[in-house]
Amino acid sequence: MLRVLHAILHAFDFEVGSAYLSQAELPLDDRQTKSYVQRHLRRITASPESRAGQLVDYLSGGDGFVELSISIAQWFWEELRRADAVEQADLLVAEFEETADIKASSGEDEVAASFDGDAPRYFAVLVLPRKLTFSHELDIDANGIYRTDGTLPSPTQKIVSYLLVNERTMAIDFSDKPRLIAGREVNVIADDFLKCHARPSGRDIFAAVSSIVEEVAEQAGLNPALEVSRAKAVLAREAEEGEMVSPLHVGRRVFADREDLVERYERETAQQQLPDEVPVRRGAANRMAKTHSIRTDTGVTITFPSELADRKGYIDFTREDDGRLTITISNVSRIDNR
Repeated sequence: MLRVLHAILHAFDFEVGSAYLSQAELPLDDRQTKSYVQRHLRRITASPESRAGQLVDYLSGGDGFVELSISIAQWFWEELRRADAVEQADLLVAEFEETADIKASSGEDEVAASFDGDAPRYFAVLVLPRKLTFSHELDIDANGIYRTDGTLPSPTQKIVSYLLVNERTMAIDFSDKPRLIAGREVNVIADDFLKCHARPSGRDIFAAVSSIVEEVAEQAGLNPALEVSRAKAVLAREAEEGEMVSPLHVGRRVFADREDLVERYERETAQQQLPDEVPVRRGAANRMAKTHSIRTDTGVTITFPSELADRKGYIDFTREDDGRLTITISNVSRIDNR
């Protein structure tokens, strides 16, 4: 569960060259405002695109929340306005706590108690790109269609540029996109604001591990779809247990009965310079690895839970004498149309 403590929204207008820096926090007692902020924060905490970095201390100035948010907004304003292709945006700055999920039916006292003690506290900065929209205005004297770029992204829209700081450990998750500034490609958050070296994101690691497992399986004459789904299941379990995944451990588990394949897998991970461990949040791991999809050359798409790859008698792949594959799905008690 997530509880927002402070939130403020600053607006940038690059067309007229003005930054509108708020002097007051957003009213979190307003249900709609609180819900909007919470949903965006919840999405970035579970984003598989997050990259980890080492923090250069910028939270130690001793300012209050509003003053700190203004100084951050001024920095982003000056940096983003230098981009060769600017985009209208607002900057959301927030501080929140996150604790273990509790039942939706829990009372207010139980919810409040869940935040007592050691609930981790986070500081977040999100660049919210504004959308170009059109509206119809109708009154006695006028009837027309008007353009506006003041529309915030919906709570379900993916936010590309953000940073999330664990205030206790000072560890960072962040995501950004390259921008051209004076002809030079820059990741503003990593290169200029945090001045840190980015490690691969959870999605990067999942993709690299899946690719290596698939290649090793194909070379050994194994079924790539089965082995990749097994790898995903291992990745998801590791993230669930400790929010850390080890690429080396995945290969050792998937190819446990073939030492030659383990060695081949480890050579590939070393060649691609995959890290020993990567932090991956449980929510992000579930989104990436909970299920596995395959598509046959006959146009059939099958999506199944990755963990079934290690459970005999649920989904089986058999290679026939002519080289074709037969996929058998068993232990099914009901089929629903989707």
